[in-house]
Amino acid sequence: MSLNQSLQQKLLQKLSPQQIQLMKLLQVPTAILDDRIKEELEENPALELADEGFEGDETPDEFASNDSDDDYTEDSDSNDDPYENIDISDYVSEGDDDIADYKMRDENYGDQEEKTTLPYRVETSFYEQLEAQLGMLNLDERLYKIAEQIIGSIDEDGYLRRETSAIVDDLAFRQNVMTSDEEVEGLIKRIQNFDPPGVAARTLQECLILQLNRQKIDGKEVDIAIAALTRYFDEFTKKHYEKIQRGLNLSDEGLKDVMTQITKLNPKPGGNVGEINKAESYVVPDFFIYNNGGKLELTLNSKNAPELRISEGYRDMLKEYDRGQKKDRRQKEAVLFIKQKIDSAKWFIDAIKQRQHTLLSTMTAIMNHQQEFFMTGDETSLRPMILKDIAERTGLDISTVSRVANSKFVQTEFGTYRLKFFFSESLTTDSGEEVSTREVKKILSDLIEGESKKKPLSDERLTELLQEKGYNIARRTVAKYREQLNIPVARLRKEL
Repeated sequence: MSLNQSLQQKLLQKLSPQQIQLMKLLQVPTAILDDRIKEELEENPALELADEGFEGDETPDEFASNDSDDDYTEDSDSNDDPYENIDISDYVSEGDDDIADYKMRDENYGDQEEKTTLPYRVETSFYEQLEAQLGMLNLDERLYKIAEQIIGSIDEDGYLRRETSAIVDDLAFRQNVMTSDEEVEGLIKRIQNFDPPGVAARTLQECLILQLNRQKIDGKEVDIAIAALTRYFDEFTKKHYEKIQRGLNLSDEGLKDVMTQITKLNPKPGGNVGEINKAESYVVPDFFIYNNGGKLELTLNSKNAPELRISEGYRDMLKEYDRGQKKDRRQKEAVLFIKQKIDSAKWFIDAIKQRQHTLLSTMTAIMNHQQEFFMTGDETSLRPMILKDIAERTGLDISTVSRVANSKFVQTEFGTYRLKFFFSESLTTDSGEEVSTREVKKILSDLIEGESKKKPLSDERLTELLQEKGYNIARRTVAKYREQLNIPVARLRKEL
């Protein structure tokens, strides 16, 4: 038996707590930004809304009088006292009203009286439900972070399509949390017990079997249906029911019962969660784009630009401390607390400002790139656009653009769209022109919508029709786009 030693160098990027909070703020929908700000206002008395004032009863007791217990006098402090040298010069300079006036307002925001908005359903409530259930698992801080990463990787249909190894790498690189495939898999199994049934499945087959297993626990006879999906899933998707019937030795009535059980299952467990509470699942858009006499105008919803500022009363307390002669330990502790709260408030205001800048920068780049669509509303006018295009135009990271695209909405005169709607790859036509794959998908969808359901168009025929229109496309690409549009093959579209 021999022992081998090796030296490995691993590069990890550990994000600061401020950077992590900024990323979280960026993902917060406009509808719940108010709640996030209220939380910060409750936690930090040095932060206030512009129309609020400082209330005297918030003054720490240490500033009410210079009298204090002997145990806290300056004489009792040692030379290396951590409270001995507190620098507050930036907060009390003469003529420096920056702190009290450290508030936020900028151009490019909608008026306080917003134009009429069209509510748009968002799947945020789905993730909120998962996170609420996560709180019942009684996990330590480390495991909770891993479970949060898993939930964050679940897509809006309820599927976990990200590889386990990729989740492990994300945790190590982004949060400096070391874990293993086995540990992540164990937590995935626990999350798969959450509601709605079928959540966190990797495939449709697993999703349906998870739901049947839940019914089995409830006492329903679903063993045969589970066997059908486990052993004959390919036949089930192709509607080769006679093979399932023979393989499981079922009668006609038995086959019908099994198919009824399976077809009642939900193939997209995350897709209709918002229907549970419509009031919470509708949000106002983050942006508004209007055509003003042939010129596009972009505004950011004013709810994203709250009037926040640093409490003037807290700055006055620092000035009072600076003017005082007798500075005992208790007062030093209090002034350090105040300084930390002011710093925290300044950071939060800066983070909200950065959020606004990032949103506007990203949406402006998208609007300029897709100008023809915003002028006409014609989906076929959408240009090819990938995350990298917008990242290069804005100077933002691709991951930042992705967060904005996946969580934000824009209202236009043609409807309300999630920003990720505008992203698509390119395809070359016979003439050499690059067109958006979304344009091709729209034409493909229109062709299928107009087909005879008694004789649906095959993928080969659809390919021919698209090629006749000048789109240089292969049959396998047509099949891929059809699947992305959730349109079944011709045989399954046939109606009697």
